[in-house]
Amino acid sequence: MTDDQFLDPTRATYAIVAGSYDRFAPPIAEDLQDRALLTAFADLVRADGGGPVADLGCGTGRVTAFLAAAGLDVSGVDLSPEMLAIARRDHPGLRFSEGSLLGLDLPDGGLAGAVAWYSIIHTPPERLPSVGAELFRVLRPGGHLQLAFHVGDRRHHRTDGYGYEGFSLDIYWLPVDRVCELVTGAGFEVLTQVLRDPAARVPQGRVLARKPA
Repeated sequence: MTDDQFLDPTRATYAIVAGSYDRFAPPIAEDLQDRALLTAFADLVRADGGGPVADLGCGTGRVTAFLAAAGLDVSGVDLSPEMLAIARRDHPGLRFSEGSLLGLDLPDGGLAGAVAWYSIIHTPPERLPSVGAELFRVLRPGGHLQLAFHVGDRRHHRTDGYGYEGFSLDIYWLPVDRVCELVTGAGFEVLTQVLRDPAARVPQGRVLARKPA
């Protein structure tokens, strides 16, 4: 698959599973570790003066709503119109728009913070430097970035899940150190790297970074 062709099956998959997605994703507030990491991100953004924050790959708006409750001026961006429709229905007071991590409709240096919560996992590894460059572009100097992803070193192809079957979706598992290299290669400073539940069937990674002031 070349160029940005992976976006089409990704968009098509989330169109299929959007209606049941939240049944398989527990609220952020119920996960003590993720709640702590996202709260720390929110605290850092506020400590640096606050400003606009984007939840990139927001899906149904779970993380967007959590960050809004934490006091951030946050909006959501997602590839899937069907996921966005649910986000707007469930969180009518928040702003959501359609877009891709490879070409965000956001100004240079306009964000005080950005979260990409499992939204880099469908991007082929060779395209991730373009994502890193785009994230660096939209964050202002001193802005913070929080990433979440699956940890490993392989491509996992799924044709069923979330109560549905018959779709086609690639999920890339990445080593934590490779994500850190991606982030630093884009120009960020890594502040925190976390490997969650290393013995789990699908270990999870978190990276918190900052654009140099």
